[in-house]
Amino acid sequence: MTSGHKPLLFAVGGAHLDRRGRSTVPFVPGASNPGIMHEEPGGGVFNALRLAVQRGIAAELLSVRGGDRVGETIGAAIESAGIVDSSVIFMDRATPSYTAILDEHGDVVAAIADMALYELALPRQLRRRKVRDAVAAADAVFCDANLPSDALESLAGLAGERPVFALAISPAKALRLLPIFGNLACLFMNRREALALTGLAASAEFAEIHATLLAAGLDAAVVSNGAAATLAYCGDLAYTIVPPAVDGIADVTGAGDALAGGTIAALMQGAAFHEAVRQGTTASMLTLTTHSASPIFTPEKFDAALSCIPDPIALR
Repeated sequence: MTSGHKPLLFAVGGAHLDRRGRSTVPFVPGASNPGIMHEEPGGGVFNALRLAVQRGIAAELLSVRGGDRVGETIGAAIESAGIVDSSVIFMDRATPSYTAILDEHGDVVAAIADMALYELALPRQLRRRKVRDAVAAADAVFCDANLPSDALESLAGLAGERPVFALAISPAKALRLLPIFGNLACLFMNRREALALTGLAASAEFAEIHATLLAAGLDAAVVSNGAAATLAYCGDLAYTIVPPAVDGIADVTGAGDALAGGTIAALMQGAAFHEAVRQGTTASMLTLTTHSASPIFTPEKFDAALSCIPDPIALR
């Protein structure tokens, strides 16, 4: 790369409205709980992409949205983040949305994903010449499992030898990624998604998860587990990172997306895998302390937080 050149990440996936309601008292299922509602532009790929741009990556996003006021809000947020917007607008459709209910600790207790437009429209966009040209110009490709399996396979084919990163999104949608395991440079998921992909019991140890995913053709992955240790592996080398305790968690939404965005940005700038995961963990930890799924951090604040992240421990 020439001096001053930013690596370019081309992303395909979710950019929609996130609505979150958090109970201000101990949550009672089936009852009316007093709380606070919050909404902002979000989506797994979009959240991760905004973090990656903060960390020095250039980005282009292909998504789909409706011709409504929510869609206008999403478009403005993409532009504000400094991301090239190659999304397609369907004037007669509503923009996708995600609505979550959080307990008093900020953990999700229920959620509804209204994302049928992704299923209907995103696969067709991959056949456009403009998209093929954008992939050809990119240094790496990033996607989430909001795309159907056939679209994910098409995107992996377009990527060719370029690294392809992916975000699992949910235990149900993660299964769509199985056919492209061999194409992925790294998959980001949580423990529940990893168990869905492996079929292992909830009690499975890190070594078993690592071995099963590797045998299935996935060469590298990062498996988060809330405040517990994160599993990260690249080939036969597997590590664990125990995130520092976070006082006063504001909201868990977007923490996994930040982990992906921070890690991808570091990898695209030449960081070793284990160091890239430390940077991703830093982004995730900082996100937990805010009420935004994609907050903005100064480099100084990021570096100070990074110094608190322990070195990975080799898995034996």
